[in-house]
Amino acid sequence: MLSPVQTMELLKNQPEQKFAAGEVIFKAGEEGTLMYGIVAGSVDILAHDNVVETITAGDIFGQGALVQANRSRLGTAIAKTDCQLAVMDLSHFLFAIEQTPLFAVEVIRSFSNRLRHLKSLL
Repeated sequence: MLSPVQTMELLKNQPEQKFAAGEVIFKAGEEGTLMYGIVAGSVDILAHDNVVETITAGDIFGQGALVQANRSRLGTAIAKTDCQLAVMDLSHFLFAIEQTPLFAVEVIRSFSNRLRHLKSLL
């Protein structure tokens, strides 16, 4: 079974994006048009200017904006280290779900893991 990042790399038609350590990938409140998969490096996810988690190679983020009606970002993502990211827009996201149903399961698993982590902090 392919991981979400591997699926993204196979289906994307855009080059991977690179971010230097400290560079903002997206900010809370912005419209989200892409989801990201970490090929290399790590990314801090912030809520209200506080780091709530650090994610690493193999994980995905930003997919929430692709499934919300208003498409706005809830958190901010900042490259913790130099990063190489695979990207996927909405049309490729829907295609991946249609053609690779296990991709959808892995995206849900990622959401579930994040929610469990956040609940454990409360």
